[in-house]
Amino acid sequence: MAILHFLIVYNRKTDELLRFEPFGRDVNRATEEYTATEREYRDREDHEDFEIVLVGADSRETLEVTHSRYFKRGEAVPF
Repeated sequence: MAILHFLIVYNRKTDELLRFEPFGRDVNRATEEYTATEREYRDREDHEDFEIVLVGADSRETLEVTHSRYFKRGEAVPF
């Protein structure tokens, strides 16, 4: 089973999924985008309000179970 990579940007203050980006099996591109996103947010005054995570799973559906805090049940996720 192949591991797929996903970038998540989540606003803890508003409890909102801001970004969900799949990268397939391309770990290098996923890591580069994760690093760029961390740089983008780290100098913001409100940087502590955000979680930026790069996760691996066999599917989005698995992530919706294992990382359910990012996915609100019963609501359409805008990605």
